[in-house]
Amino acid sequence: MIKKERIASKIFKNMVWHFAGRENELFLTFDDGPTPEVTPWVLDILAKHNAKATFFCIGEKVLANPEIYKRIINDGHSVGNHSFSHLKGWNTTNSNYINDVRKASECIESNLFRPPYGRIKPGQSFELKKDFHIIMWDVLSKDYDETIDENKCLYYVLNHTEEGSIIVFHDTKQAEKNLKYVLPEALKTFSSQGFVFKAIELKN
Repeated sequence: MIKKERIASKIFKNMVWHFAGRENELFLTFDDGPTPEVTPWVLDILAKHNAKATFFCIGEKVLANPEIYKRIINDGHSVGNHSFSHLKGWNTTNSNYINDVRKASECIESNLFRPPYGRIKPGQSFELKKDFHIIMWDVLSKDYDETIDENKCLYYVLNHTEEGSIIVFHDTKQAEKNLKYVLPEALKTFSSQGFVFKAIELKN
């Protein structure tokens, strides 16, 4: 776990940042989809490597792309709530934020939630913990950052991942360039090291 995530995990102990004790297991996650131009490709690559993952979906995109959302589930992956309209918690009142998440629950059946941008107020977290496991991460790929090239992105992922890591990718157009290079390479490398890729499944 890198320094920033390590510090945050100590402050926000009621959130899941890493799965300790999960020997040889990694947890790939994909945020901000489903996206017609990207998500089906991600699903194809995951299937090629017999990898399972967790997709934190935006409610309005699920409604716009129901067949892709169904395929995610039918392919054996987990889904999580990523809000309905991708609100930033720090800039949103608690009531509006929580209502947006609950609206997403009408089309995303899951007890997993990841706050957009990773930003959430204590009051929002307190309320949402009643219904959700809040899933954060210990490895942020930065695939969305257009100032970072593919090799640097891959290096970052490979050198910060450890057993039980929760890795964030994005199945979006913005991340597509880096993702289409990094994801296959990461899958091949980690597979050769004996890792398996699991979907996140937690009981209430």
